[in-house]
Amino acid sequence: MSSRIRKGPRRAAPTAIALTLLLGITATACGDDGSGIAGEEGSEGSGKGTITFWDNNTAVRRDIWMEIIKDFEEKYPDIKVDYVGVPAENAQSKYDNSIQGGGLPDVGGVGAAMLAAIAAQGALEPLQDRLADSPLDGELSKSMLASTTSAGGTSQLLMVPTSANNGVLYYRTDLFKAAGLDAPTTWSKFYEAADHLTARDKNQFGYTIRGGVGSIAQALDAMYGQSGIKSFWNADETKTTVNDPKNVAALEKYTALYKKTTPAADLNNNFTQMVAQWDGGRIGMLSHNLGSYQDHVKALGPGKFRGLPNPKAAGGKRVQVSNPIDGLSIFKTSTKKKAAWKFIEFASSHKASSKFNESAGLIPANQKAVKDAWVEKSEPTRLAAEALNSPATAIVQLPYYLPDWNTISKADNEPAFQKVMLGKTGAKDFLDDLADQLNTAQADWKRQNS
Repeated sequence: MSSRIRKGPRRAAPTAIALTLLLGITATACGDDGSGIAGEEGSEGSGKGTITFWDNNTAVRRDIWMEIIKDFEEKYPDIKVDYVGVPAENAQSKYDNSIQGGGLPDVGGVGAAMLAAIAAQGALEPLQDRLADSPLDGELSKSMLASTTSAGGTSQLLMVPTSANNGVLYYRTDLFKAAGLDAPTTWSKFYEAADHLTARDKNQFGYTIRGGVGSIAQALDAMYGQSGIKSFWNADETKTTVNDPKNVAALEKYTALYKKTTPAADLNNNFTQMVAQWDGGRIGMLSHNLGSYQDHVKALGPGKFRGLPNPKAAGGKRVQVSNPIDGLSIFKTSTKKKAAWKFIEFASSHKASSKFNESAGLIPANQKAVKDAWVEKSEPTRLAAEALNSPATAIVQLPYYLPDWNTISKADNEPAFQKVMLGKTGAKDFLDDLADQLNTAQADWKRQNS
């Protein structure tokens, strides 16, 4: 095939990025991987030529992108795609370094968690007008478009969503059947099953709780899912609802499961360890996402478990926090924006979206792809897609647009969450401290964007 394949170099992440400095960069040099640096204006181009595409998760998605690029080049023989594979752990730093030093691509894979940081540096092309004039208009998930717009921190669409993950409650159907338990479709049934399936003397547990890396997002999902609170901020978006008394009560109940109906090892378990532990076959339920479905099939077999959307709250409503969304962006410095948009349009079309998401095991943004046979066969994906796109589901939009969000929701508070699990810190104190950090970050962001 004609696409040139290059693997992106490993770059060290900068310790800090001064926004005012970045906005003042006026250098005009172009790198050999793309068009230029943030602050430069590119051009539409002729709609032909070679475009550079950065894949932000090459270890997992390289092969499927090769197929899609081949299909694209067959349809548009006047456009060639220069594929640059970037490991997921290096994607943010590679974009940041290239914004400062040059070498941005025409099109790049961007995740919701990094979108705001890239957008704040003036690097991305608004895409809402292109989408409105495209055959894609009306085909993409409204909830994913809303989450993507929110994540960018502006009213503009800076990334066309391609895929979404979703929270899944996996449960052992064989164990539930033997115990005469209903499927954990509500939080009350979830807690009943967690207690009933635990026999600590036999090393059997009803649930495995995530206490290590990635614990905060999962805890937030459990909190808002139980409390039924539908917004992360109050009406004027100055104070977070994270420490609302209903959320405090929900977190208290959730963390009380630790060592009562869960293994003690959960305190330090990240998702890999948690998934492996559940796949061992002695635990009733696991909260994770669509990404681990194939692991469970291999370990347990398709007939011994199911994957459901997160349980419904009291009153029958389902509330869940926004989950990671991936998509494609055009960089302002591109001198081939017309061709770059053709690539995004093609990759987001029904056939390509279906092919990509079947390979990745994710929810397609293209709603025609959601109706394809492979989604129907993959029950967790089908149910997750139905929940995500249902008007009966309330999505609490997490503030991915905050520059400090990743730090606050991960490194700064994961050790503190472990203290809650151990009973050394109360849920209220933990959430009050988390709320103070979030409110400060929100105030800073509002000042910078006023």
